[in-house]
This record gives sequence, C-alpha cells and structure tokens, in this order.
Amino acid sequence: MPLTLIVDIDGTLVDTNYHHAIAWQRAFRACGHQVPAWKIHRHVGMGGDQFVPALLGEEVDDDEGEALREGHGDAYMELIDEVEPLPGARGLLEELHDEDLIVVLASSAKQEEVDHYLDLLGARDLVTAWTTSADVEQTKPEPDLIKAAMEKAGGDGPWLVVGDSVWDARAATKAGVPTLGVLSGGFSEEELREAGAVAVVESVEAIRHDRSALDSLDS
Repeated sequence: MPLTLIVDIDGTLVDTNYHHAIAWQRAFRACGHQVPAWKIHRHVGMGGDQFVPALLGEEVDDDEGEALREGHGDAYMELIDEVEPLPGARGLLEELHDEDLIVVLASSAKQEEVDHYLDLLGARDLVTAWTTSADVEQTKPEPDLIKAAMEKAGGDGPWLVVGDSVWDARAATKAGVPTLGVLSGGFSEEELREAGAVAVVESVEAIRHDRSALDSLDS
C-alpha cells in the first residue's frame, strides 16, 4: 500500500514560525512577561495549551493562560497577511494529488487560520482532508492531532508525518507514526532526529526534486 501522508502546515507548507514567535512575544510583553524571541521560537510548533505552561509555568497558565492565548491570536492575525507559502509547497501538493496519494493537512490552528492557509496554497481540491483546533483536545507534542488526521484519512496506512518541528516528531512518535523532518522550521537535523524523525530534508521543495526519502519509507 502507498503511504498516506500527514503534512504539517505551519512552518512546513507556509512560512509562519517566526511570525508566531513575534506574536507570542507581543502577547507575553502585553501581560508583563519578558521572554526572549529565541526561547519562544524553540517552542513554536506546540499548541497554545502547551506553549504557555512550557515557557511561563503552570501557575501563570492557570492565572493568565487564556488572556495570553487570546493576545497571541490577536497579534498573529495582525501578521497573517505577511505569511507566504514556502517554496515548492503548492507544487508538492499538486504532484501528490496527481499520484492519487491520500494527503491530510494537519494543524491545530483555529479554523480561520487554516482557511487562510488553504486559500493561500490553493489546497482545498488537492488534499483529502485537513484538521483544525476543533479536532483535538491536547496539541503537540501530544499525539491527538496525528490521530485525528489518521482518522480523517481513513484506511490502514502505512502513514508518514511530514513536519518541521521537534514537536511534530514527538507527537508522531507517540502515535506510532514515522516522521520525515524538514529544516524550514528552524530546528536542526540533529534535533529533529533526536525527537524521532527517521529522515530529514531541507524543505518540501527538496522532496519534489528527490523522492528517495519518501520512497525509502514506502517499503
């Protein structure tokens, strides 16, 4: 059976990771928390439910978590029009569609953000399904998102997650699914492999030019 691909959106198909880091920093600052941007970036890829306690602790999350997540959402929506697809993203989706592969786009972002990305990529007619925050209770690195995407894909696999962050790889590992890591999110090859990625490529564009990483996993 051919691979069923679960493809992360943020940082993998669209260039959002640093926009999210800036939005989180603005939200933290508005509530009186000074957090360096580099430290915020190291956690991009986590959902908001995991992000605040990971950086500021459970007590702050209990007291201010909702306000911080709302602040991040507002700040990010001010930046979202600056987001662009990563090179090769649309082309890869077209090629996978032409090969009749099942592709589910995986995101725990809000519906309005996912809709924006689907329109930006012109992806609605190219993929089997997609996820949003409504499909999960806990976000990455918990496996809920991967399992939701698997359910939307249907069938019995085999499965492959394509993602840019250590949180993608850790979530996929918990779900029992291998990960092909891409470097577009700002994490190193070593970090992605340590988190569970079985192979790493530079970008989704690289997958178009060299399908050996996919072929080696489709066996």
